[in-house]
Parts: sequence; C-alpha cells; structure tokens
Amino acid sequence: MITAWAGGLARHRIGRLLAAVAGIALAVGLVAALGSFLTASKATMTQRAVRSVAVDWQVEVQPGADPNAVRALVRATPGTQAALPVGFARTTGFTATVQGSTQTTGPGVALGLPADYRSRFPDELRTLSGSGTGVLLAQQTASNLHAAPGDTIGVRLPGAGLRQVRVDGVVDLPQADSLFQKVGAPTQSQPAAPPDNVVLLPAARFASLTRGATDVTTQIHVARDAKLPSDPAAAFSSVTGAAHNLEARSAGTALVGNNLGAALDSARQDALYAQILFLFLGVPGAVLAAALTAAVASAGGERRRREQGLLRLRGLRPRQITALAGLEAALVGVAGGLAGLGLAALTGRIAFGSASFGASAGAWALWYAIAFVLGVAVAAGAVLVPALRDLRTVTVADTRKEPGGSRSPWWLRYGLDFALLIGSLLVFRASSGNQYALVLAPEGVPSVSVSYWAFLGPALLWLGAALLLWRLTLLALAHGRRAMARLARPLTATLATTTAAVLSRRRRPLARSVVLLALAVSFAISTAVFNSTYRQQSEVDARLTNGADVTVTEPPGAQVPASAAGRLKVSGVRHVEPLQHRYAYVGADLQDLYGVRPATVAKATSLQDAYFAGGTAGQLMRRLTQHPDNLLVSAETVHDFQLSPGDTVNLRVQDARTKALRTVPFHYAGIVKEFPTAPKDSFFVANAAYVAKATGSDAVGAFLLDTGGSHQQRIAAHLREQLGTGATVTDLTQTRGTVGTSLTSVDLAGLTRVELAFAVLLAAGAGGLVLALGLAERRRTFAVATVLGARSGQLRGMVLTEALLLAAGGLAGGALIGWALSEMLVKVLTGVFDPPPASLSVPGGYLALTAGAAVVAVLGAALNGIRSAGRPAVEELRDL
Repeated sequence: MITAWAGGLARHRIGRLLAAVAGIALAVGLVAALGSFLTASKATMTQRAVRSVAVDWQVEVQPGADPNAVRALVRATPGTQAALPVGFARTTGFTATVQGSTQTTGPGVALGLPADYRSRFPDELRTLSGSGTGVLLAQQTASNLHAAPGDTIGVRLPGAGLRQVRVDGVVDLPQADSLFQKVGAPTQSQPAAPPDNVVLLPAARFASLTRGATDVTTQIHVARDAKLPSDPAAAFSSVTGAAHNLEARSAGTALVGNNLGAALDSARQDALYAQILFLFLGVPGAVLAAALTAAVASAGGERRRREQGLLRLRGLRPRQITALAGLEAALVGVAGGLAGLGLAALTGRIAFGSASFGASAGAWALWYAIAFVLGVAVAAGAVLVPALRDLRTVTVADTRKEPGGSRSPWWLRYGLDFALLIGSLLVFRASSGNQYALVLAPEGVPSVSVSYWAFLGPALLWLGAALLLWRLTLLALAHGRRAMARLARPLTATLATTTAAVLSRRRRPLARSVVLLALAVSFAISTAVFNSTYRQQSEVDARLTNGADVTVTEPPGAQVPASAAGRLKVSGVRHVEPLQHRYAYVGADLQDLYGVRPATVAKATSLQDAYFAGGTAGQLMRRLTQHPDNLLVSAETVHDFQLSPGDTVNLRVQDARTKALRTVPFHYAGIVKEFPTAPKDSFFVANAAYVAKATGSDAVGAFLLDTGGSHQQRIAAHLREQLGTGATVTDLTQTRGTVGTSLTSVDLAGLTRVELAFAVLLAAGAGGLVLALGLAERRRTFAVATVLGARSGQLRGMVLTEALLLAAGGLAGGALIGWALSEMLVKVLTGVFDPPPASLSVPGGYLALTAGAAVVAVLGAALNGIRSAGRPAVEELRDL
C-alpha cells in the first residue's frame, strides 16, 4: 500500500511535492551556507588577529630579578617558540651635527636587540634606508636630527653621559604603540603616543653604552606557536590564561604585556557582531523559507483532507493514514534536505571557491547536519502535523463539505498585530538609546555578552507588520468588491463582478500569499540596504582615517610651509590641500588642533553634514571663513565646559617664535564629531590663517591630495620615492585594508552575497509557487465557469487580476516593511558602523532585480494557470 501511495504521489501530485521540496531546499541551503560562513569567519578573525601581532608577549623583568632566570622560565612555558632579551634604556636627548648645523631632540629610548631579533620578529622593524643591522635610527628621529646612514649622533643617558654612535640605517617601527607600552598598565594609563626619538643598538653595543646608566630595564620578547581555538573568544581565554599562569609561576619577577591577547580581545567582539549579523540577517530568511514550505503544503490542504476522508471510508486505520502522511513528509524532507545541501555547496563553490566556505571539515559537517535535520523538521511540521490534526478533529462527513466561512483568526480579533508593533517601538527606543551597548566586551575580561533583548525590536516589527498587512489585505478584499470589480473589468469584461466575488471569497489564501511575498521582499530589501550602507560607511571610515585619496604627513616639529604644496602636485593630482596640526590646551586638557582653509578644504576631502552639529558642513565652513576666530569643538568638550554658541574659548597654543604657550581667544561656533585624519576623541577645528597669525607659523601637519579617485597607489609610490624618509605617504587603497575591525577584514559582503542570492529565490518562490499551486487547486472552478459560458479571455482575465493584485500588494507591502526594518536594523547595529551613517544607502539595481524576479515568477504562475484553464471542461471535471 505504501509503495502504491508513493507512486500515486509521484504521478499525480508531483508539482505540489516539487514545490514543497523547493521550499525545504531554500531553508536548508540558507542555514547550511550561513552557518558554515559564520564558523569560517570566526576562524579567519582569529588568524588575522594572530598575524597582526609582531611580538606575542613582552615579558618585563621586574627590578631586582635575574633576566636570565625569567627568560628560562618563559622558555619553559608550553607554547613558547622563541624568547629573546631586549634592553630598554631611557635617554635624556639626542644630538647630531650635520653640514655644520647641530640638532638636539628631547627624551627618547635606546633599545638593545639580539642578533637574531629581526629573523624571529620580522614585522617589528622595516628598513627604509641604509643597512638593516647595526645602529638603527627610527624614521622620526632621523628626521628630527636631519641624520642619515653614515652620520654620527650623540645619545645622552642618565648616569652615563653622552655616547657617540655611527648610524648604519633608518627604520620604521610599525608596531611602535605596543613595543613601547607600559607593561602591566591598563589602557587608560598607557602613553598617548610612542616616543619620537628611538635608537636601536646591537645587544653588545647596548650593554657597553649603558654601563653605569640608570633607568635600564629588560624585556623578554616572546613568539608563541600554541595551537589556538578557531573562535576568537576561546582563543582569548586560552592566551590570557597562559599569561596569567606565567605571572603566577614567576612569583612577582615578571609582568606580561599580552599583545596577542589584546588583538584577540578586539577580535572576539567582532566575532560576536558577526554572530549577531547571522541572527539578524540569516534567521529571518530561514524562517521565511519554512513559511513558504508551510504555505505550499497548505495550498493543497482541502484536497488532502478529501483524500484522507476517502481512505477512512475504505477502511484504513488512523495509524495507516499517519504512516502515509509520514511517507510524504519524509519524501519532501529528505529530498529537500539533500537539494538544500547541494545548493549550499554550489553557493560556497561559486562565491568562495569552496563548498565548506573555508570552514574546517568538522564545522562544515556539523552545520550541514544541523541544516538537514532542520529541513526534515520543517517538512514534518508542514505536512505531517496538519494531517494528524485533521485526523483528530475532522470527520469523514466534514471532508465532503465545501470549505465555508469561519471565525476570524484569534490574533485578528485580539489585535496582536498592534500589540507587536507597539512592543517593537518600545524595545527599539530602549535598545537604541544613548550609552546602550549591544555587545559588551569589557577589556581584559574573558567573558563577553550580547544583549539579545535588542533582537526583539526588529523581530516584533517583522511579525507585527506582517500581521497588519494581513489584516489590511483581508479588509480590502472583504469590503472592496466594487473597487476590485472596476479594476478587473478591463480584463474580465462581464465577469468583473464574479471575479471580485471570487477574490473576496478566497481572501484568506490570497492575503496569505500577499503577506508571504511582502516578507520575502522585505527580507531582500533590509539585507541589501544593510550591506550597501555598510560598504558606504567602510569607505567613509577609510577616507576619514586617510584624509584624502593620498595624504602626505609631515613629521612632528617639521616646519613645512603651506607653499610646499606645489611640489606635491605631480601628474594625476588635481588639488593639494594643506592641513595644519597643532596641540592646544583647554584648561588642563590637551587636544589636537586642526587648522583648515575653509573655502578650499572640501576640494580634497569629503565633509559630510553628519560630521557636524549646529549647522551643515557648508554652513560651518562659511562661518570659519567669515569669522576667522570661530572654533569647532567636540561634543565632549562642549559638555565638559558647558559651552554655548558664541562663548569665548581660550586655548593655549605654542608660539613658534618663543616656543612658549600663548593664550589665543576663539569663539565657539559649532560641534565637530568627525574630521579627516583627526582622532576619535576630542579635538578642535579652526581657521588656518587665524592659527598661523596667532602662533607665528603656517607650518603644515599634512597635505591632502585629490586624485579624482584613481591611480592612488601609483601616485603614492611616486611621492614616496620623491620625498624619501622625510614624510609619510599613505593612500586610500592602502588604508581600506587596514582600518576598521576584523569584521571588515572578513568581508561582510560575503555574508550578504549569500543572503541576497537566497532572497531573490525566496521572493520568486513566494510570488510564484503559492499562486501556481492555488490556481492548480482551482481547476474545478475554472471548468465549471467554462461550462456556464465563460470565454477563455475572461478566464485569462480572472487569473491575471489575481496575479496583479498579489504582485502589487506584496511588492508595496514589502517595500514599506523593508524600509522600516532597514532603518531599525541600522540603528540597532550602530556598533557595526564606524562612523554611524547619516542616511541609508539604497542599492537600486539589486532591488529592481528582486522586484523583477518576483513579478516574473507571478506572471509565470499566472500563465501556467491560464494554460491549465484552457483545457476542455469535461476532461478537467472527469480528472477531478
């Protein structure tokens, strides 16, 4: 019997089965793809965090302890690959006499490096000129002293006097912040910047030069090869635990500067954001695919009930009927699950070059297994559960009756849709308020937490908006017969009233189809808008960090005038904009001060209105032009000093002529939140001419070069060769790869590429599959209408009217829900964006593709329905 039933399903219900399989396949494929991608992303974050660290641990030997004993203890620690001693000596200054001119610098640091240091820690130093071994000067120090390889410099050491050394090379220190950290101190107590003056000496030379000197310490620089977990949070816990274990075993003789732990500390927060994106953007797609499967299964619900009644009349017991329903569910679940896994593997192969999305074999297999089980569960819920419910609640006599009207759904009577929308608004207001943190990762604390409560806002909005659209569609179809008749008349002629009556009678399945299409469209819109906005803000972040297409940063203390811009206008550069960078005291607080030419600064960089408050970017720049003593201040400073527009702000700025601090009056004119090349914390923006007049110097801190967005790397390389080591040249392409979080580095577009592809398929499925099956189940209606005299053109008009109503309602509702959901998602996930967006970025091309796919699917289903309606009525009635 079971074999015969399965054969009958394959012969007569193949369309319905394939539609259900397609829904299951979409759900399984999306979960398998996103789960594998999430696992691979976390592993990539861990790997990138590890690669970004030059020295894993800096173990500082405490006063009175034996460096050799500490080094032996470190080398005995499991996972230690290399442990080299590095000497640190504080200097009181450097001197150099070059071409008859003597230069003197302030305090600095001398380092003593063992011979194999560069081979063990190759990313700590980068040779710029001269030899890579011997006595090496940091780039900034060489610029301050006007020294080059071959010159002799003096190093003043407290307790040892002035020592002379000959420079062999000039190097860059890419990891200077961590190299010169205050080991054991919290982040807020770390130096604001690494020392400007650094000399690196061979270990033997360092020992001889510092003999008798005071303030000399030793660090053990450690490279580790311990196998870390792929998850950043677990890797952070492992590394932190190992560092604490070493400190405990050292009994107070060593402190660990855990650079690797610090990098993983940042990555674990980004991993949580990736997990949040998976939940925000992936789970709705899986739920939607499951709902599509349920809608496909319910489209043949009446026919299934009649078949069940016939089986019961022929003597089959409930257990046998349950077995037949289970067989159908198993066929749909297994076939859909296998198809979904194949779809996920194909997606991974096309988008990422690997069916596993880069995840390990174990993680990939686990996610594929979870997705397959989910597909089987969805099939059971969509096919088996309704059959069991009908078996318990529907009699044989009931199965022979035509479905009639029944009470409104309970959620419609009790206003659940309004309650969900109100709840969504309340949660959103709370979760998007000031000082609210979606991800909480206290620095140095092994545990991280996510406020999953914030998920309620978008979830309740999605559900509430869907139910509200369902309510409105039901109301329109129930009470809008006259309007529907007018709309249908051009297509159905004299059957316009009948068409309106049929649509009104079928309002429940039609409303369900409209809502399903709207949800699919809203999923596509919210995902696409989020991805596009993220890419937009990543570009904004890179431009803010670099300042312009190409930026030439002068070393601190260099007196480079604004007129030097002319030598930078090489081929391909459209405009060169000088930007002053000074430091100013407001009260006891030291902040960065940027002097700009208000009339021309926007020619080289992008100034968005979102960067300012109290006026637009253009308005505030005009204020600086018209009133040169105006000052733009950070919001934190405005709050701390209780400033009001027009208030006088006295800044103490160094006078270039006397080197003493001079009080310069400004007037508060507006708030600046972000500015090109400026730090994330407090700073000032002022008129460059006013600053130059007040300080006696127009020295420039950086030049911003506009290249029209092209040839940035070529122009930057040309300028590096032209300027040598005297200035730092960065380009926007280079900065894009370094700014942001590790979430940026794993390419969020990979996640959304998967989702956008599935969103198009879901929109097409929601628009076409349910309509096609609904029309197939109504072949008897069309046959009866034909017998009663309806012409083929009128039947075609009835089908097209329903298809057009479905497409119009679904696309319009989806657009509104998608817009609201996008606004809420971007606001709730503010932590992902840096800086927060001023407006959403709408990818018109992709949204047009999604709408087109949905319309094509609906029209395809309608045309198939029209073809079926054209069969001879007698033949249709005999088959049914």
